Amino acid sequence: MNAPVRAARTPVAAVTGLIVDAMVKSGLPPADATQVAELMVEADLIGADAHGVFRLAQYVQRLKIGSTNPRPNITVERTAPATALVDGDNGMGHLVVARAAETAIELARECGVAWVGARHSNHAGAAGVYAALPLKADMIGLYSAVANANHMPLAGGAEPLLGTNPFAIAIPAGDEPPVVLDIATSIVSYGTIKNHRLQNKPLQGDWMIDPKTGAAVTDPHMSAEALLLPMAGYKGAGLALMLGLLSGTLNGALFGRDCVDFNAEPDRVTNTGQFVVALDPSRFQKLETFKAEVDRHVRSLRNSKPLPGGEPVRLPGDARAKRRDDRVRNGLALPPELLPQLDKLALELSIKPLRER
Repeated sequence: MNAPVRAARTPVAAVTGLIVDAMVKSGLPPADATQVAELMVEADLIGADAHGVFRLAQYVQRLKIGSTNPRPNITVERTAPATALVDGDNGMGHLVVARAAETAIELARECGVAWVGARHSNHAGAAGVYAALPLKADMIGLYSAVANANHMPLAGGAEPLLGTNPFAIAIPAGDEPPVVLDIATSIVSYGTIKNHRLQNKPLQGDWMIDPKTGAAVTDPHMSAEALLLPMAGYKGAGLALMLGLLSGTLNGALFGRDCVDFNAEPDRVTNTGQFVVALDPSRFQKLETFKAEVDRHVRSLRNSKPLPGGEPVRLPGDARAKRRDDRVRNGLALPPELLPQLDKLALELSIKPLRER
């Protein structure tokens, strides 16, 4: 597949400013708008291109029609020494999950580990962004969520009853980049499908199928009627099911047939569920020893023998770290097809467009 055509790099500060202004115009307080912008742009920096500014118009639409609360009263109920439940009051998911991560870190400082669930939340973007938040406290982070639309069947099924429910784990290292795994439980994320539709790029033949015939769907404009396949067959479907129960049902959020498709039903409240786990490795051994051992293993694994004619072995987090460094220095490579959409949004909101920032 040919690489997508990219426009000239866009400065990170320009994209951040656009998001902040759009959020403020949509009713968020400036501090909340800044936090949302930072978390959205982080997704773009690490390469989760379908979860950053790509989503801005959709978020603004939901805020405009009132299906997302721009000024939520986010509350935290500590339910035990190492557990808590965050009620997001239907606020921006980025704010709700950030509060969950802050709470998990705080409780893990006391207890060594903490599990914090969230309900009455919304779409929050890339899973890896939130698993990585405990890294700032030298902790291991885990994150999962109920995806905001069901696109995936159970193993052998023909109904879209599961979301692409993501799972991410972030482990701190010493001199090496953190080890960060961020995966959808589908073969690719639905954001990738949307990105292909935006750029009019054909889908790969093993991504989606027609539920009536089982035939492969490669036309991105037919994706709304197709089923997105789970990764690794029944294993991915089973993992999506379990993560949905832990992120949604456990927290009193929606799951399964109850889920609201925020793409098809932008006017409905989603009651999205998520969870964040923080684990303090210093409760098991000296932090410096653990990080040094992670470094040692990472270097050993990275230098392992690749397949003949193949590229070097890659570990979770390697490409992420390189991509982030490049984009911080050189700007974001936004798809050309996205730029007119962002210009249109800026015009509608009466804010400065990207090219003037």
